[in-house]
Amino acid sequence: MKTALITGASSGIGMELAKIHAAQGDSLVLVARNAQKLNELATELSGKHKIRVDVVAADLALENAARDVYNTVKQKNIQVDYLVNNAGFGDFNFLHETKWEKQAMMIDLNIRSLTHLTHLFLPEMVQRRSGKILNVASTAAFLPCPMMAVYGATKHYVLALSEAVANEVADKGITVTALCPGATTSGFQDAAEMRESGFMTNQKFATAQSVAAYAYKSMMRGKRVAIPGFINKLTAGIVRFTPRKMVTSIARKLVDRKK
Repeated sequence: MKTALITGASSGIGMELAKIHAAQGDSLVLVARNAQKLNELATELSGKHKIRVDVVAADLALENAARDVYNTVKQKNIQVDYLVNNAGFGDFNFLHETKWEKQAMMIDLNIRSLTHLTHLFLPEMVQRRSGKILNVASTAAFLPCPMMAVYGATKHYVLALSEAVANEVADKGITVTALCPGATTSGFQDAAEMRESGFMTNQKFATAQSVAAYAYKSMMRGKRVAIPGFINKLTAGIVRFTPRKMVTSIARKLVDRKK
């Protein structure tokens, strides 16, 4: 029996990935801030699939949270076979109009905690010569994101980190997958305060269930960069051959506030 540790497991893609792993008979370690939602999900999945589900309520934007999660897992003598770094959030506004505290929290959660958890669990995977890591990036990783500048930059980082580490451990029995979904139905848009964005009407949203199913299959196959949806794949390819200024202008038009 294998164990999947999933961050941001209380909703959206993280919750759906938890359900998929549970259906496959994997034990779970569910991590998020909302202990009540995690406990409700744990009760549901453990009862339905007769699996072990551990809950770790933690705010991964805090400096020592990743280390605390790791220590809790070690104290419980749990071996993590699948590490799913899903926790993250965005923000929608001009950079000069945002609150620095929120941008700093975004960087800490989207970049630092993801990197720290990977750094903590990876040595054990290398020692065992087995393990899989799924890092949730975004199609935003492929282009500059006006109105979401810091968010887009954090996802650039996640993609680059994932590809580099995947290369480093390719001969050690471990795979690293960067999931790059496009617009997905979840709580992300409300958290990013995007209700006034043209993005909300310019995009066709995928479901969290379909993205999670694609993510799971991609991780199990060891795919390095997983982009669900033909249009998303096409966009990621086209931007490589399009002048950067043009790409940025188009991205701005897509997300600009509704008139």
